[in-house]
Amino acid sequence: MAAYNPVEIMAISHQFQIYGDLQYVAPCKIGHINETYFATYEQGGSTVRYVHQKLNTDVFKNPDAVMTNIYRTTQHQRRRLEAGGFADISRRVLTIIPTRAGHLYYQAPEGACWRTFILVERVKSYESVTSPAHAYEAGKAFGAFQSSLADLGGDRLIETIPYFHNTRRRYDALQLAIKADACKRVSGAIAQINFALKREKICDVILKEMERGRIPERATHNDTKFNNVMLDDITQKAICVVDLDTVMPGCALYDFGDMVRTTTSPTVEDERDLSKVEMQMPLFRKLCLGYIEAAGPMLNRHERALIAFSGKLLSFTIGLRFLTDYLSGDTYFRVHRPEHNLDRTRTQFHLVESIEKQEEVMQKYANSI
Repeated sequence: MAAYNPVEIMAISHQFQIYGDLQYVAPCKIGHINETYFATYEQGGSTVRYVHQKLNTDVFKNPDAVMTNIYRTTQHQRRRLEAGGFADISRRVLTIIPTRAGHLYYQAPEGACWRTFILVERVKSYESVTSPAHAYEAGKAFGAFQSSLADLGGDRLIETIPYFHNTRRRYDALQLAIKADACKRVSGAIAQINFALKREKICDVILKEMERGRIPERATHNDTKFNNVMLDDITQKAICVVDLDTVMPGCALYDFGDMVRTTTSPTVEDERDLSKVEMQMPLFRKLCLGYIEAAGPMLNRHERALIAFSGKLLSFTIGLRFLTDYLSGDTYFRVHRPEHNLDRTRTQFHLVESIEKQEEVMQKYANSI
């Protein structure tokens, strides 16, 4: 994150429809893409907090599309919540604060793009799942998120990052990196390369089902890490799903598969001790139960038949991305040691193996719900 500049934040705060005096600003240390600040204002004798965020336009090159997608989906969620008679709606769905000119974000003269949200209060997020109860809340939260957008009307959402979870394209990129061997690293990654090449056949399974029309395109989150679920401080129940920059057209199974990848093996993404990396059935059962309870009525039989497979596929896909980046010289993912991306690759591929050993049991459980 760039150094905190209080003068800049003060100037930015005046661009949005916030009526009060800025009292305090604190940088948010979580997240590696956007530059985020929590800002406290005094309004009529009470304190309220907002999130000011500088959008990373190197990653999100079309801020209009990103913010349009977020606005459309959050407005649709809000209408559904209102119709359902829910309370605390401003805690259950993100609220965009428009600029004083009525826009969804502010573009500074030097080109930086800023946006503002109401801060969701009395909630916590966790970097990893610590219990089956957490896994259940993760599945339920993202399942409910998908379900809430199943009847989103109007034009198709804008695809802000094309082919984001397209495993075939990730596999092809790996092959190009192997052939180029730009950093002379292929010889040190033979085991991981062979692992990937032996599993080429799984790349197209979901893609072909979508091409045939058996699996529909849906409005999906596309970044279903557990730390994007806000849990109530007291009840520990899921309140809100955040980090909506990648909300766009996608596949429901990609969202679920990435949940399997990030919640069922409670280790860090670059864990070196592979004996700790294991898809844990108690966590999967709760994750799957929460997800199908919330999204089950929306899913068709072809989607449900690939529930377990999706976890294997998404773990494989991110492993391909780590391996490709390692062979290409660590140009995309931030690294902190020479073989950091190779460690990440080993972790993901070990998780793939763990899922392969349990895939039949996993799918049998999903079918039973």
